[in-house]
Amino acid sequence: MTEHLPQVWALLIAFAIMLYVMLDGFDLGIGILFGTTREEDFRRSMMDAIAPVWDGNETWLVYVGASLYGGFPLVYAILLPAFYLPITLLLIALILRGVAFEFRYKTERMRWVWDLGFAGGSLIAAFVQGAAVGAIVEGLPIEGGRFVGGPFDWVSPFAVACGIGLVLGYTLIGAGWVVMKTEGPLRDWAYNRIIPLSACLLAFLAIAFGYALTADLRVMGRWFDRPWLLVFPILGLCAMAGLLAGVRRRLDWAPFTAVVVVFLTAFGTMAASFWPYMIPFSVTIDEAAAPVSSLRFLFYGGGTVVLPIILAYTITVYWIFRGKVRDGAGYH
Repeated sequence: MTEHLPQVWALLIAFAIMLYVMLDGFDLGIGILFGTTREEDFRRSMMDAIAPVWDGNETWLVYVGASLYGGFPLVYAILLPAFYLPITLLLIALILRGVAFEFRYKTERMRWVWDLGFAGGSLIAAFVQGAAVGAIVEGLPIEGGRFVGGPFDWVSPFAVACGIGLVLGYTLIGAGWVVMKTEGPLRDWAYNRIIPLSACLLAFLAIAFGYALTADLRVMGRWFDRPWLLVFPILGLCAMAGLLAGVRRRLDWAPFTAVVVVFLTAFGTMAASFWPYMIPFSVTIDEAAAPVSSLRFLFYGGGTVVLPIILAYTITVYWIFRGKVRDGAGYH
């Protein structure tokens, strides 16, 4: 067991990242959708749809950061200087979003300021996450276990495209959540946005794949070495087909479920393509891992106590607040 602790922790961190992307992804997407309408009833219902869960969703981001710091300090030491600016923007955006969530109901005259903060914070948080992932996929300049690039290396055309792609993905899963949790005109409004968002997301994926081929990104070599990876995009395309069928038949549970499967297949593709690297293709899991004694201490604290508690809390909250949001049963 001890010799496999680095791999166990890598899998736990991957699990936490996957949950964060799906859970905070849909409430960031709702924040972006929030900025595309001026209907106060729509905005209030959208916030009611995420009010019981949005702050709990961000707990997974904290868990990922703490686990990386304790379990893989080398990764932490490389990624932090590489992404000072996007991490700072992400934290400002999340704080602005959280403050706006609480303060918009305290005023009417200045509500537009908090509405702008909520929508803008959601958009910035989604974009910088996608751009950071794009920069990692493209490859970071690392020498001797240190990041040797500049503060704006993450703003490459490919990284910016990935930022836009994640904004589209989050907005799509947010629309699926609105469809599943609301009724009436807002539900129909969200339905009408799913098909265009799906088309834009597919176009982005095609462009990103074409760029990866022409730029000869190293990750493409993994695809040729591991052709079984094709099972992930095939499952993703099947999920997109299910999404379209669900929209056509007005099955409220179908769009969100289908987009969750799309996110899972995308995440599975990346994880399987990069394994066993923590930072592709520079630092492996074993190279980045902390001493076994530290990993063991983390495992009996963060792995067997903290993780089950967060997971139980998340499941409980989603179970209690299952079903459609009722008018007048809001959070505020």
